[in-house]
Amino acid sequence: MNNYPQKTSAIIAAAGSSQRMGGIDKMFALLGGRPVLARVIDAFQQCDAISQVVVVVSQQNLEAAKELAAEQSWSKVTDIIVGGERRQDSVAAGLGKLQGCGWVVIHDGARPLVTADLIVRGLEEAKETGAAAAAVRVTDTIKLAGPDMLVQGTPPRQSLWAVQTPQVFRFDIISEAYRQVKYEVTDDATLVERMGHKVKLYLGSYDNIKITTPEDLALAEILWQKRGLS
Repeated sequence: MNNYPQKTSAIIAAAGSSQRMGGIDKMFALLGGRPVLARVIDAFQQCDAISQVVVVVSQQNLEAAKELAAEQSWSKVTDIIVGGERRQDSVAAGLGKLQGCGWVVIHDGARPLVTADLIVRGLEEAKETGAAAAAVRVTDTIKLAGPDMLVQGTPPRQSLWAVQTPQVFRFDIISEAYRQVKYEVTDDATLVERMGHKVKLYLGSYDNIKITTPEDLALAEILWQKRGLS
């Protein structure tokens, strides 16, 4: 049961082109015998805090995604729509399908190892500022370099975090951020930051990888099998 006083909706951004997958459509690649997209939606369907799920896919995957949803009978999936050219265009399309919600959880369709716990913890952390993003500490030393590949600096590793999704926002905050957007960004938190709003980071998971290459898919399969789930 959803114990949150306001409706919580989720947007699954799954309209990517899979350009680096060597001809594999990552949304319908199998992970533990089920499509990657199904694994993502399963997590949100099973999360008690989520009331509505909007899935944003590419034009070429629209019919396949609708067929998958019909087969699975996910009760929380209210809309499956076509995204835009950029990720932020797809999220904006998803926001347009939300009504009467107080909170929005935005998640990459290419992160199939998300869990209900990760979603709920994001909602809890977002209560502080109205915006929260999952993240993990950077374990490698990071170098700043220019086009000439000469090192310009080495930022202190202890202050660096690799940001993931889910990212959670109060509906009014993320809606206003998208109304004001004038530039291209790679995640939703950046829009909120540039609006001058504070974003709280919370501990994500090193297992919560994003599938971008065939090697990522192979690693995701190993991580899935380690969980021992069906």
